[in-house]
Amino acid sequence: MEQVLQVYMRPYDSKRPVVCMDEQPKQLISESQTPITTSRGEQYIDYEYIRQGVCDVWMFTEPLGCWRDVRISE
Repeated sequence: MEQVLQVYMRPYDSKRPVVCMDEQPKQLISESQTPITTSRGEQYIDYEYIRQGVCDVWMFTEPLGCWRDVRISE
């Protein structure tokens, strides 16, 4: 871990940028029933849902270069 932190402390070099990558899987869901709205405007949503699959969210950043890119898989 200390070696990784040393990399982040390096000064900016455009020929050797420090690029970070992270992946996060996300579950895609939809409501199984229409939310109920009361006369006071409160909304009640059922906890039941329909699974619509999954996707992966990828984030690439270059912190010292002020750059980021987000990609989402199908």
